[in-house]
Amino acid sequence: MLRTVAFLASMLCAGQLLADGPKVGYVDAAKLAESSPQAAEALKKLEEEFGPRDDEIRELRARLRAAEAELDKNSPVMSQSAIGEAQIEITGMRRRVARLQQEYRDELNLRKNQELAKLQRLIIEEINKIAEAEGFDLIIEQAVYHSDEIDITDKVLEKLRQ
Repeated sequence: MLRTVAFLASMLCAGQLLADGPKVGYVDAAKLAESSPQAAEALKKLEEEFGPRDDEIRELRARLRAAEAELDKNSPVMSQSAIGEAQIEITGMRRRVARLQQEYRDELNLRKNQELAKLQRLIIEEINKIAEAEGFDLIIEQAVYHSDEIDITDKVLEKLRQ
């Protein structure tokens, strides 16, 4: 009987310790980065910034394909010097397209990383505000398992929408 009482008392104490333990929250950072209005705004901004350059590259590729098709079609009736000049022109266009595409990719990746870093800072700020306001001791963003009770992703998303 004494052991039963001691066991029950220890279980009550353990339960109380667990109840008073650290308050933990979980946030799905990927969902926040994809679903936030700031992410959509950043994407739109990048499309507006890089759209004209993308159009320019597409137009240059179309001109290159047309020049290649023209050479293939007319090479039987062209002189060797005309064929050589056309090949030089096509080679120059290929190089220009390749250079422009590489510059475009590099600059786009740089700008994406800059916008992503801004978004991540904003998300972290909002997570910290919620954590402080609601008394969280720990917020994690990667877990093998988490219960819906500790998931604050929707709260953070709501704050980002404001």
